Amino acid sequence: MMHGKVNLGERGKGSIKSLLKALKPYKFKIALSFLFIAVSTVLSVYAPQWLSKLTDEIVAGAGTKSIDLKKIADIAIVLIVFYGSNALCNYLANFIMTSVTHKYTHGIRQEITKKTNRVPLSYFDSHLYGDTLSVITNDVDTIGQSMDQAISMMFSSVCMLIGVLVAMFVTAWQMALTVLLIIPLMIIMLLILNMLAMPQFRRNQQTLGEMNGKVEENYTGHNVIKAFNAGARMSADFEKSNNKMRKGVFRGQAIAGFMQPAMTFISYFAYASVCVVGGLLMNNGNAVTFGTITAFLVYVNLFQSPMSQLAQALNNIQMASAAATRVYGFLDEKELSDESNKEYLLLKEGNKIKGDVEFKNVRFGYTPDKIIIPDFSAKIKAGMKVAIVGPTGAGKTTLVNLLMRFYEIDGGDITIDGVSIKDMPRKEIHDIFGMVLQDTWMFEGTVRENLLFSKQGVSDEELEKIMKEAGISHYVHTLPGGLDFYMENETNVSGGQKQLITIARAMAENAPLLILDEATSNVDTRTEEIIQRAMDALTQGRTSFVIAHRLSTIKNADMILVMRDGNIVEQGNHEELIALNGFYANLYNSQFANE
Repeated sequence: MMHGKVNLGERGKGSIKSLLKALKPYKFKIALSFLFIAVSTVLSVYAPQWLSKLTDEIVAGAGTKSIDLKKIADIAIVLIVFYGSNALCNYLANFIMTSVTHKYTHGIRQEITKKTNRVPLSYFDSHLYGDTLSVITNDVDTIGQSMDQAISMMFSSVCMLIGVLVAMFVTAWQMALTVLLIIPLMIIMLLILNMLAMPQFRRNQQTLGEMNGKVEENYTGHNVIKAFNAGARMSADFEKSNNKMRKGVFRGQAIAGFMQPAMTFISYFAYASVCVVGGLLMNNGNAVTFGTITAFLVYVNLFQSPMSQLAQALNNIQMASAAATRVYGFLDEKELSDESNKEYLLLKEGNKIKGDVEFKNVRFGYTPDKIIIPDFSAKIKAGMKVAIVGPTGAGKTTLVNLLMRFYEIDGGDITIDGVSIKDMPRKEIHDIFGMVLQDTWMFEGTVRENLLFSKQGVSDEELEKIMKEAGISHYVHTLPGGLDFYMENETNVSGGQKQLITIARAMAENAPLLILDEATSNVDTRTEEIIQRAMDALTQGRTSFVIAHRLSTIKNADMILVMRDGNIVEQGNHEELIALNGFYANLYNSQFANE
């Protein structure tokens, strides 16, 4: 499987724009949150004026040694109300924004889940499963956590900066100009750190996806790794990616972590400047009091705080942008063509599917520059059992994938009962065919749920008959609870039993046409005989396609298509092909030379 590479330069351009567009349905709640933030800002900015009055009252009373405690208490109550209301508004704003981001991440995960059903199989041929899972989990979480903090923090910071600047100029414009001198330093610092941090955050998200892909591969291939004593090699490979991730995260966090100390240093410089300028103004007889200086120190803190928050918000936006690049990159992937307007052509009420299948000059390649089936034609009559044989890589499974429209053909046509599969919705084609793959697949759930899967209306009596035909009745009844036994881990089921369950699943589907892709590859010879009898019963009266390496399983096929390099080189029944003494005869004799 190939590692998919994300073009960050191209897809990153519209990631923030895509995020903002996705938040449109929540604009009312966001506006309400912003209202609470604005009220909180007004309260924060106005409170130092009362703190200034409190300081001046205490200084005046200390000078005359007669402090008016009632007046001080009244001012203190006003301050308590101000700061209490400020805390409440902040809580409500954060509560609303948290609910918005959680609903957004819930919605984006649903969108991604639907997207996975709409992208063609070719996407998964070129991308690691773990990388795709990382998009659904880590990247969406990163967006949610970052946006939760960034949106409200940015608006709050901007409001606070504007409010504090206005308040400072109203209070003492000379001291306000002193504070303004530090703004260029802060802006330069933010721009430099932003330029250094952003590329690192993007690379970190990409590396995380690749690392998750390696974890997924190591987990699913654990038995193979153990069997070939490749644990040390795989651990070293993972350690390489892990170290790359560690160094990347360290660099990113080191750059981001420098913001707070830098802002703190600049704010201390501002404190000192305010005290010096305020002292000079008091000494020159200007209308500046100790209360004014106290209020300005609070304003400097209020001014420095949103600048730090703005830096943090930019940090969060960088992380969200890096994650959004991958999320929206996946959502922008090419989809299967929309077939919502297509109607069922064969599975209609009153219509009975015969099962005539024809391949007409089919041409296909997984990539345009590498055609693996140049020109394939064949006619299969209804009810025939067609075996497809040939060496590995001859195109046997590819032929079935084209028949199921898992991939679109590049030229020619495939028809079922004279109807082109291009004119039929994929859902109808999948309903027409029952399928047993060489790769067994089970999911967490009861045995009954695994057998019936999406099939409805199958009685226990019918299910029992199916299990007997598939040869798993005894196995199922030995499980605690029988059909209701909950299978939490498919590794507890042998490969042969999983194969039998997937065959029984196809039997329960009871589809008009059947595809068996190496259906007996994971069972022993004795079980193979049982399955073969079940397959004969299952294929009776149905057009069926059987892909097999064990040629003994297809001796009774009505037609055998012998494939080589994407072409049919021979066709006929077993006796005819043996008499021909060609490619099929060589394949067969190589397996049964001693018989």
